Amino acid sequence: MANDSTNPSDHHDEPATASLGLKREPTREEKTREAIDEGHDADIPSNIGFILTEAEERKRRESIVSSRRARRSSSVAGDHDRVRKDLEKHESKEHPDLEKHVLGDENQDDEDEDKEDEDEDGDITSSSESDIVWWDSDTDPENPYNWARWRKVLNCVLVSALTFVTPLASSMFAPGVPELMIEFESKSTELASFCVSVYVLGFAAGPMIFAPLSELFGRIIIYHICNVGFIVFLIACAKAPTLNALIAFRFLSGIFGSAPITNGGGTIADMIVQEKRGAAMASFAIGPLLGPIIGPVVGGIVSDALGWRWVFWILTIISGTLSAIFLIFSGETYAPVILKRKTERLQKETGNLRLRSKLDAGLSPADYFKRGILRPFKMLAFSPICIICGLYVGLAYAYLYLMFTSLTPLFMRIYGFSTINAGLTFLGLGVGSMIGVLYFSVSSDRHIKKMAARDKERAAEASQVDGGEGGTRDDDSASTASGMKPEYRLPPLRIGAILLPAGLFIYGWTAEYKVHWIAPIIGTAVIGVGNLIIFMSLQMYLVDSFTIYAASALAANAVMRSIAGAVLPLAGIPMYDKLGMGWGNSLLGFIAAALLPAPWLFMKYGEYLRKKFEIKDL
Repeated sequence: MANDSTNPSDHHDEPATASLGLKREPTREEKTREAIDEGHDADIPSNIGFILTEAEERKRRESIVSSRRARRSSSVAGDHDRVRKDLEKHESKEHPDLEKHVLGDENQDDEDEDKEDEDEDGDITSSSESDIVWWDSDTDPENPYNWARWRKVLNCVLVSALTFVTPLASSMFAPGVPELMIEFESKSTELASFCVSVYVLGFAAGPMIFAPLSELFGRIIIYHICNVGFIVFLIACAKAPTLNALIAFRFLSGIFGSAPITNGGGTIADMIVQEKRGAAMASFAIGPLLGPIIGPVVGGIVSDALGWRWVFWILTIISGTLSAIFLIFSGETYAPVILKRKTERLQKETGNLRLRSKLDAGLSPADYFKRGILRPFKMLAFSPICIICGLYVGLAYAYLYLMFTSLTPLFMRIYGFSTINAGLTFLGLGVGSMIGVLYFSVSSDRHIKKMAARDKERAAEASQVDGGEGGTRDDDSASTASGMKPEYRLPPLRIGAILLPAGLFIYGWTAEYKVHWIAPIIGTAVIGVGNLIIFMSLQMYLVDSFTIYAASALAANAVMRSIAGAVLPLAGIPMYDKLGMGWGNSLLGFIAAALLPAPWLFMKYGEYLRKKFEIKDL
């Protein structure tokens, strides 16, 4: 029942956080962190509540009031019709004021209820706290946090597997490209590269659609639709009659394949409390990292033995199996949607149309969808921080996919590798990426702890010098005493900025002079280290800079890097043909080297840019 656990004492003393193991209302920081883990902004309802601006809160209240009035008007209109029919039926001429009396009372009741909807400050107030729908108890089985352990583990494994398969498809196809170009009788190096990188364009478009849709209709329906769409277009790729058709199908499979990466972190956060979430999140993060690296290794073997079309058939078999298991064992995990359905069910059972989910923000579906679509583009248009991060990460990401499109033909041509051996050359990028992740994790945490200790000492010194009143005298101390600056995430970026061009020079000139094949692979490993450090540093910087709008900042960054990752590789093979491996990679290295001052400038002026160009009313 709606009021089993929502009496006033329950609602205020042990609110939405009881099932999370918390004994108090979550803080803004906790709600923000939960939203980031769930993969959306903190002004979208989450498992522990949401944060709205004043304007959004005002809109939410107006929406709730108008929806209640609309429901009551519909109900009253029906009652009026029934009253009139009854009066006509009984020809109640003896009581000419009966209709006025009945309808008048109902209208007065409607006015009284409207007054209850708003207090003197304009706040929404229910006629009773029992109108708020929440979990029945701390052990309510409908709450995903209370699912059986095996069910949580199975769902986490399935989501993580999906986030491995869809990135796998991005590069598994690469070693078979020379074969398909022969089959389709095309000599266009641009189309050969675009066959691989167009998939990433789908990864840019998909999240902009599926993220807001999952917050409207739930995660599970989006998964099922996208799993089916992904399989359909994998089959279409396997049966593609022309090169142009293959490119179109690759793009569409990329769109549908982006859903697990977009919503997977949110699904895990829906089921597992924050203090136990680390291992599940780590397994989820490994998939998108290893998928593009392992893909070419497996793809080289499959293409050599069975042909390039079998790459898509094998992906179809793997994805189809996972999707079938997912369909059987998965359930809806998004608390706002579960409670919305519970509210609708209770409204039908009780006839109480005033029931409202505790996680209902009262905003229309159009508002949610427009916010999810438009906010990232606003950031790209008006935030220098977002633009600079997007350009830098886009460059690193474009270099990564340029490697994906060029390694196979170059190693086959320069070193005479077979398709299988050409696929194995991607292991250098994989090893480098893993080293980059380890380095960033260790160095970033160490630096943040060091800076936190320094800021604590400065704040204490400032407090002593100013007699407890001068805490705001030192601007730096004041700004960091309550929390760490986002710029503290950037020091590892300096190493990444150096390693990226260094790896390009090593890779290019060792291949140019046909040094032993391990030398250019070592160069690609160095590129992998630099690439991952740049990516992780700037992603974390965006999260810390935009806090409650972190998801939109990451979405804006994903749009820029995906477009760059799809377009720049088109110039890769023609560039190498004209300039050679040495000067071709040196050109890329010089561009990356020109950005060497960026980390130091970012660390010095990043805070100024954040505050000077702060975007409001997002």
